[in-house]
Amino acid sequence: MCIFCKIVNNEIPNNTVLENDEFLCFHDINPAAKIHVLIIPKKHYDSFDVIEPELMSNMTKFIHEVASKLGVRESGYRIITNIGDHGGQEVHHLHIHLLAGEYVGRLVGAKK
Repeated sequence: MCIFCKIVNNEIPNNTVLENDEFLCFHDINPAAKIHVLIIPKKHYDSFDVIEPELMSNMTKFIHEVASKLGVRESGYRIITNIGDHGGQEVHHLHIHLLAGEYVGRLVGAKK
């Protein structure tokens, strides 16, 4: 069982921001910005590459709710998902990073 499935099953504690029947949002334990949260479906999907459009539609609505709750809809935020090893995916459970609360810079030409 992956780490995010364990979080969903309450086997690992988290700092929850928002939750509904389908999704969970919690603070990243290694934040890359002033605000850095992870948004995950409660059901396991390996990555964005294997999901159906309906799930993404529901996830988009949830992300909007998260951004509103965090107060960043007007100031702006970045959402990122990594897909596969070359995309930098470390946990193979679909997750969206939401970074905000400060200028988060540009991604073009970014190096690891």
